[in-house]
Amino acid sequence: MVPDRLKDDTVRYTKLLAGVLVSLQKQAFSYLELLDSGQYTHEQILEVLHFLQKKLFCKNPETKNLEDAELVIYLRNKLNRPMRVCGMVPNVGEPGGGPFLAYNPDGTVSLQILESSQIDMNDPAKKEMFVKGTHFNPVDLVCAVRDYKGHKFDLTAFVDKATGFISYKSKNGKELKALELPGLWNGAMSDWNTVFVEVPLSTFNPVKTVNDLLRDQHQ
Repeated sequence: MVPDRLKDDTVRYTKLLAGVLVSLQKQAFSYLELLDSGQYTHEQILEVLHFLQKKLFCKNPETKNLEDAELVIYLRNKLNRPMRVCGMVPNVGEPGGGPFLAYNPDGTVSLQILESSQIDMNDPAKKEMFVKGTHFNPVDLVCAVRDYKGHKFDLTAFVDKATGFISYKSKNGKELKALELPGLWNGAMSDWNTVFVEVPLSTFNPVKTVNDLLRDQHQ
């Protein structure tokens, strides 16, 4: 809901996010085909691992202890999954979530979008980390949901069902606690390969309340 004068940035950066996604997916598909062929060298396996760690930002300290055969299984499992490229805007104090590095149950560290209700705000260190976050999640996502053979992923297989959280709502002036299932872009996409790209604040023009329509970008 923005005037035409602001649409150019939105269109331009949506195309940019899509371009990043296509480039990363093309490389991931190429590596998956290589691993499937069985015709690879130790150096090529390390190249795939470098791509996973440096381009998809998924790391596991235990990989250094794996033999090549085990490493191939690990790499194939990590690459053969849905992918999303998420635009992130500078944090100006809007309510909502942001980009984080998160520890996963399998020992990996990967990029995740976390909501404020997932952070223990009673822990001063965690609260400070959240408040001082440099970027905010405007929910600007470009997604790839097919595998390297063209088959649709079963997206339910990539949900972290343990990420339900308690949020605070209100009804008729009464404060309520709500137990929410994993959100669409956090728990429901927890096991997707995720990449963050900074986009300008001009691409984020929310209308979460009626008063938001009074902002300059909606005039």
